[in-house]
Amino acid sequence: MNTAFAGITISSVNMEDRKSLGIKSGDTVRVHQKIEDKGKTRIQIFEGLVLARKHGSEPGATFTVRKVVDGIGVEKIFPLYSPRIDKIEIIRRSTVRRAKLYYIREKVAREIKRQMRRMRLMNVSSESEIEVERGKKEEAEAATKAAEEAQIAEEAKVKEQAEIAAKAAEEATATEVAEVPVESVAEVVAEVAKEEEVK
Repeated sequence: MNTAFAGITISSVNMEDRKSLGIKSGDTVRVHQKIEDKGKTRIQIFEGLVLARKHGSEPGATFTVRKVVDGIGVEKIFPLYSPRIDKIEIIRRSTVRRAKLYYIREKVAREIKRQMRRMRLMNVSSESEIEVERGKKEEAEAATKAAEEAQIAEEAKVKEQAEIAAKAAEEATATEVAEVPVESVAEVVAEVAKEEEVK
């Protein structure tokens, strides 16, 4: 249905129907919008609060709709007589004392800030059985590795002490050999050999 305004076609929609809806700020509306996607036309629904209505009922009339998606405010400005709008439904009508409800933006932001002040940071999560088993396995491997490293360190320490003792014994035998007669040197060598066998 083409509507003629002083001989000029303004829109292919029925302007009288849209005018008679009487959309005003404070209404909750559901706008069915046609969207062309890869050659096909689908209908997308945008439901929210009417913040403002501009330009009355003239051909360029628009209305602004705001909704909150995942905590983020989204606003769209729709032309009232757009052929892209399939239909407009008024779901709820509120009594407001303002023509433009732009203060809602700040009000919502203040409310979110107030809620954020009351929030506490938590680091709580549930673990699956696989993660618990993996944690136990890693702890067991770490304990085994630590025990092996301690054993290697202990063996190295014992070896180092044995080398120091051997050097001290060699120095002691060298000084004793010079001072002691030949019979006692043979006894000392035998004792040193016995000590090395014991080690």
